[in-house]
Amino acid sequence: MNSPALKAFSVERIGAGEKCLVVDLDACTGMDSTFMGTLAGIATRVTAGGSGVLQIANAGTRNRRSLEDLGLDFLMDIDPVDAAWLESIDAIRTQLDPPLPPGAQGPLQQTKHVLEAHQILADTNEKNQKTFSTVVSLLGAELESKEKLAGKPKEK
Repeated sequence: MNSPALKAFSVERIGAGEKCLVVDLDACTGMDSTFMGTLAGIATRVTAGGSGVLQIANAGTRNRRSLEDLGLDFLMDIDPVDAAWLESIDAIRTQLDPPLPPGAQGPLQQTKHVLEAHQILADTNEKNQKTFSTVVSLLGAELESKEKLAGKPKEK
């Protein structure tokens, strides 16, 4: 539910030239694979020129373990001890407004988003490739079916 808004917001900020994105997981009690794939995609986008970084604040034990289990700690900084924002995180939180969610996603857009997130996870490392290959195949077939129903040609 949250990953499409996070993705849209990060794409906007990266397009505006931001080089350091921070995702605060303080209120996050757990993440599914789609959300973690979205984080991996954001990390890949922001680091594309070699000068950007995705930092995760307040991951907590469970979320940190989930990210590390998928090898995503190599794509992002989790709870960096030297982050510029660390000493003022409480003040920063009081000044933030949550990003506006994108418009409601239809079934086709939702399937594309979930497929992209899982493809990113599968591309991260060999272990993830094995873990997510069936999910990616099933989502790819589901997307193809939905595109046929919508009368859209298959994207390559």
